[in-house]
Amino acid sequence: MIGSAAAQESDSDLAKKLSNPVASLISVPFQFNYDRGFGPEDGNRETLNIQPVIPFSINEDWNVISRTILPVIWQDYIAGSSGHQFGIGDITQSFFFSPKQPGPGGLIWGVGPVFLIPTATDELLGTGKWGAGPTAVLLKQDGPWTYGILANHIWSFAGQSDRADVSSTFLQPFLSYTTKDAWTFTLNTESTYDWEANQWSVPINLQASKLLKFGQQPVSLSAGVRYWADAPDSGAEGWAFRAGITFLFPK
Repeated sequence: MIGSAAAQESDSDLAKKLSNPVASLISVPFQFNYDRGFGPEDGNRETLNIQPVIPFSINEDWNVISRTILPVIWQDYIAGSSGHQFGIGDITQSFFFSPKQPGPGGLIWGVGPVFLIPTATDELLGTGKWGAGPTAVLLKQDGPWTYGILANHIWSFAGQSDRADVSSTFLQPFLSYTTKDAWTFTLNTESTYDWEANQWSVPINLQASKLLKFGQQPVSLSAGVRYWADAPDSGAEGWAFRAGITFLFPK
């Protein structure tokens, strides 16, 4: 019984680390999103985000956390009679320099650069632009609760001259609660403001996840819904859903 309680506590701690974007934990999430209502034909998009998170220790006090988002996209009629596209979208690559120990009041933070890499295999799957800017995260973990915000801003600086410039702000406030048996319930938004078009995209996400072990391999399974509170006229609308699996590699 003591061993079972200790394992349960360890699973809960791992689940809480997943709520911390700059935790010293290697993880590889595969996140599937379904969105609909694009353009006059009410097109749909399915996106599989492959999002490896890899921390590196640079000295006794600091880590660098690499966070990559590689989207694999299926979409139909997202721009009127645009037809079907399948392929890779643009990669978003972030690096956070973060202290290994929480600061005053238990605050956890990280800052660094973010890069937009035009890897899209179709012009309707990406921006055609190279971009860069700053990114930061600030959070606190208080008992079972985790709350904070992740933000970045990307400006384009090179790429296809006939494509629109990029100037976008991303804001992700988040709140999560982790139970002793390693369930986590999360509420967040992943809002983007396009400064070139002066338009918001505001999906509100609610999801539940459970940490499990297959043999010695910890895995988090998640599922949830999202609602598009605001979006451009050509963007997604209404309800959508998300599901995912995350492989964890604790030290």
